[in-house]
Amino acid sequence: MKSILQMPWISKNVEILESPDPSLKGISGIILDETSRTLVIKSQNRRITVAKDVVKIKIENHDIDGKNVTQKPENRINRRYRMD
Repeated sequence: MKSILQMPWISKNVEILESPDPSLKGISGIILDETSRTLVIKSQNRRITVAKDVVKIKIENHDIDGKNVTQKPENRINRRYRMD
């Protein structure tokens, strides 16, 4: 079974748990696009671009540290992750 890290994230619900920018903390929405360094989130009829490497996010009840997924989505999907 694949983990959430190995699945496509576009159209998944996401919530920002931690961020150095206090205005981003707690934002939730749907992922519209993903690049190697950013996520584009649709939240309340606006698009927010968030850098992956500085946030902690929650997707489908899985907490993810953005520093661990700073690669292209197609590379992230094929990568093997260590389960702690």
